[in-house]
Amino acid sequence: MLTREMKDAIERTELFPLATASSTGVPNVVPVKYLYVAADDLLWITDNYLQKTLENLQSNPQAAIFVWSAEPKMCFQLKGTVEIRAEGDDYERMKALVRQNKPDLPARSLVILRITEIYQCLPGADAGKRLYPVA
Repeated sequence: MLTREMKDAIERTELFPLATASSTGVPNVVPVKYLYVAADDLLWITDNYLQKTLENLQSNPQAAIFVWSAEPKMCFQLKGTVEIRAEGDDYERMKALVRQNKPDLPARSLVILRITEIYQCLPGADAGKRLYPVA
């Protein structure tokens, strides 16, 4: 689960590397700007221009997101399973959030990432340590 400190780091971060892989394992990573914490274990990611990423998620619904924050000093990786929505209440709420900041963005779909694992990325003795679920 995301801690309060992790949520703060996410709120302060401007760009998130989002990693996916095709059904045959070919990796892909793209920068994502519009990412929201929807719950302690749920992220909303806006699909504005995700093409290869969306194809990957449709055939292999797993993704990872890297978060680095200077204040608070944190670095962690979130892994999880995804669901894609292009209609419904959650999609409409996400679209409204995006359009408040940038009305010309398409907000084509909502990628919902359910966090299944969190890993420490700061250098040191705990680098790579699984933070959630606790082993």
